[in-house]
Amino acid sequence: MKYTFKGGAHVEEYKNTRGCSIEKMSAPAKVYIPMSQHIGAHCKPVVAVGDMVTYGQTVGVVESGLGCPVHSSVSGRVVAIDPIKNAQGVVIETVIIENDGEYTPCADIKPWPKKLEETTAEEIVEMTRLAGISGMGGATFPTYAKIAGAIGKVDTLIINCAECEPFITANHRLMLERPDEVVYGANILRHALGLSSGILAVEDNKPDAIEALRKTIAETGMPFEVAVMKTKYPQGDERQIMYALLGKELPAGKLPADIGCVIFNAETSAAVAVAFYDGTPLVKRIVTVDGDCLRTPKNLLVHIGTSYMDLIHACGGLVKAPKKIVNGGPMMGFAQWDIGGAVTKGTSAILVFSAEFDENQSHPEEACIRCGRCVKNCPMHLMPNYLALYTSNKMYEEAEKMNALSCVECGTCSYNCPGNIHIVQHIRVAKGVIRAERQRAKEAAEASKVK
Repeated sequence: MKYTFKGGAHVEEYKNTRGCSIEKMSAPAKVYIPMSQHIGAHCKPVVAVGDMVTYGQTVGVVESGLGCPVHSSVSGRVVAIDPIKNAQGVVIETVIIENDGEYTPCADIKPWPKKLEETTAEEIVEMTRLAGISGMGGATFPTYAKIAGAIGKVDTLIINCAECEPFITANHRLMLERPDEVVYGANILRHALGLSSGILAVEDNKPDAIEALRKTIAETGMPFEVAVMKTKYPQGDERQIMYALLGKELPAGKLPADIGCVIFNAETSAAVAVAFYDGTPLVKRIVTVDGDCLRTPKNLLVHIGTSYMDLIHACGGLVKAPKKIVNGGPMMGFAQWDIGGAVTKGTSAILVFSAEFDENQSHPEEACIRCGRCVKNCPMHLMPNYLALYTSNKMYEEAEKMNALSCVECGTCSYNCPGNIHIVQHIRVAKGVIRAERQRAKEAAEASKVK
């Protein structure tokens, strides 16, 4: 049996790098470490210009509220702390470190001192927090908070190995080359949650990864099963995985833990294993670097803070003039304006496209012909046609009433639109306006209470 969900689309996969083994990329001369690489409060730098730092040393901490510390991915000297725009266009304080090439490890890097069975759930939460691990599938929610919020509430642990976005193969290669890290990380999470078993969910376009995971589970005796899902976009969205595997729908405004489920990305699971058994915080990640402009597309193990230009050089440079650089996948990623932008914890891919490729994928907006494809294929069962119409006419209250905030921005609507309407972009605008208005209303209400 292969699991699936209602809606979605069969998109062109472009998995050009599925056969490319992970290459360890040398750290660049400088790394750029943003003080926010996660959902939550921004970190405050705990280093100053001129300080010498070690590999894995904490360079930023969250003083209060939700958030993850950030660490240096090299050893060297702090040469600047500057405000720099991140992939989403938000200005973030960034620690710039000049690499000394020594990779002197931080004295704090040590394996967890206890055996797993002797470690409490609270200790795993704290270990994960100190390691700075956030969701590496793109959402970047702090992993320690997800674990803590699920303890005692969930009966199902799912490791999301779907990787349904076109081009991206980072998780695929991880499962092939280091399946033990994925499985051992899943076991740490299972132990923290007090569960007896768990599920590793993989799409059926990765038969070799399915085999590697099943072999590792058999050899280690870990209490997991590999659930094979039909290849369809956006199968990797947690709502679609829960429906496909469990038949559960997540109500608007609720978290998976509210319906007894918790989901972690495959690379996040591996990062938990590395933090536990090696002691190294999250300072590296696998990045798929692809696109028709590159000489040699690759999967690279990259020091966080590496610039896009350094990635391009590591792939042999450019063979065409780039028109668009995308951080993430082509469906849900963000087009970049600065080739000097840097890899963060949530960067699964950097895609470099020429004008020729972009023109083949993009066309001018025309008119809605009321075909209903966006409604039929929406995995959240919304009415994207009306949401786009309301947004284009600045009717944000109407868009809110039609559950615009429930949109997961997967882009399936835009992909299927014969009128080439950028539906998901319209909905993103509506969501931004709605959230800003809600925040203003909240602040006004709090101000009135003070008076």
